[in-house]
Amino acid sequence: MPTTDASQPVIRTRALARHYRTGGETVHALRGVDLTIGRGEYAAIMGPSGCGKSTLMNLIGCLDSPDEGEYWLDGNLVSAMNDADLARARNRQIGFVFQSFALLPRATALQNVELPLVYAGMARAERLKRAAQALADVGLSHRASHRPAEMSGGQRQRVAIARAIVTQPSLLLADEPTGNLDSQTGMEILGLFDALHAAGNTIVMVTHEHDVAERARRVIHMRDGRVVKDTATPGATAI
Repeated sequence: MPTTDASQPVIRTRALARHYRTGGETVHALRGVDLTIGRGEYAAIMGPSGCGKSTLMNLIGCLDSPDEGEYWLDGNLVSAMNDADLARARNRQIGFVFQSFALLPRATALQNVELPLVYAGMARAERLKRAAQALADVGLSHRASHRPAEMSGGQRQRVAIARAIVTQPSLLLADEPTGNLDSQTGMEILGLFDALHAAGNTIVMVTHEHDVAERARRVIHMRDGRVVKDTATPGATAI
């Protein structure tokens, strides 16, 4: 079973590569990516469509496997994990926030947030307490009994973020988290990510928007399956 080592970076990849066969051709989605994300960092991965950022996010999130190279999550070599270990890592070590929210439509906000703890086998009283606290952390205690259709897009994304942090994961992965939101609501969600980072969370966000990426403390630019630039954002400060 994977373990968490506080002395290790949360993410470390070496020569990570991923290829796809399509229409008789080989598409090189990733071409040897070396990347290290330390504990407590807030990094944005950006680049044009097809640059490999979503493929990299899927590999980091243990949703896909590389064709070449190695990936260590919290010091554990992911390729050495069995299916049960991978499922456990996705449930407990990684929190996912998607552009489409990915909420269960018939479940309340509290039930949606509680779901990862159900899969983790946590006792009902404890998981309800943890889910309620996660909703409070994103400012939605008053919407706990509402279903997604009864909430705004910004509120639904806050529920998705609460669900992502309820397991207290090592890593929070956000894929275009403001993509389905108006600009004002998007800024509110980015403010919430700022607060989560300030509280010590490690965040990696995929985006194609420069103003969104600059809210992070580090921007990793990708092109043609490679990291071409890796810089701190203006005025970035360590937590």
